[in-house]
Amino acid sequence: MRETKYWTWFIIAGFMIFVLGGLHMMTVHLNGVVSLFNPFGSDAVAWKNVAYRSKSLCFTLTYIALLGAVLYHGFYGLRTILMELGLQKTTQRKLTASLWVIGIILFVIGTLAAAAAKIAATTL
Repeated sequence: MRETKYWTWFIIAGFMIFVLGGLHMMTVHLNGVVSLFNPFGSDAVAWKNVAYRSKSLCFTLTYIALLGAVLYHGFYGLRTILMELGLQKTTQRKLTASLWVIGIILFVIGTLAAAAAKIAATTL
């Protein structure tokens, strides 16, 4: 039952990656189609456009949600692959704990980076 719950979150994270990653791709890489989020010219990665998007709390929360979904989906997938090797129970527990710790550290770093970008953009 426990693995079913984690698998369900894995599927939900994959769906979130699809939706939020698609939004990111449209915003940054399809600027000709969606120029709504880039009011300062056609270069989506120009600092004025990045700062404009970074001022929005919605974009900041979207990037943080995308980061969380990508980390969970990737690390759970890696864990699942490594569990197929037939590891002992203690090794499985240590591996799971290690992946959680690494994932949380990366999530905190990414969240701080998104918050720093928002702060830098709002102080301009």
